[in-house]
Amino acid sequence: MDAESWDERYRDSELVWSAGPNQFVESELVGLPAGRAVDLAAGEGRNAIWLSRQGWRVTAVDFSHAGLDKGRTLAGDLPVEWVCADATTWTGDGSYDLCVIAYLQLATDERRAAVRNGFGSLRSGGTFLLVAHDSSNLTDGTGGPQDPAVLMTAEDVLGDLDGERFEVQRAERVPREVAQPDGGTATAYDALVRVVRAD
Repeated sequence: MDAESWDERYRDSELVWSAGPNQFVESELVGLPAGRAVDLAAGEGRNAIWLSRQGWRVTAVDFSHAGLDKGRTLAGDLPVEWVCADATTWTGDGSYDLCVIAYLQLATDERRAAVRNGFGSLRSGGTFLLVAHDSSNLTDGTGGPQDPAVLMTAEDVLGDLDGERFEVQRAERVPREVAQPDGGTATAYDALVRVVRAD
């Protein structure tokens, strides 16, 4: 989907995503000393807003003006910087302490560009966290994109960083319980990658 399609999607609903942060963003980053963070492909800003509430100085980047406008409204007085840019072409200044990419589902070449841009925005010792719908979710899980070209594994993401220096803290498939209309739950599978940039 292009920026115009996402603008329309964000305008046509109160919230496309939940108001709270992604569960893995919260569980992986709670307690991490706050510094400077970028939420790349931030959408409506749920993770950026949560990070700001934890004391982070946050830049939220997305190519949808409507998504960013909604994020600004939700953030209220929180000091989040909202930047309209495409994750596949945006570049940081190499001084961020944290980069979060959550559910940016792109084909291989575009994904690789976004992953490398996010990682490249980090200082040495900075944390890179990516969560996305895992390739196995198509057959083993529930929900998410049904196009295998935009699904990925943790190994794919590590491959995107080929040639970079980092320490792997987590790189695996993780289950996520999703509420169903009948009141029960079903399991979705995500790829989770958390690495620290090395010197």
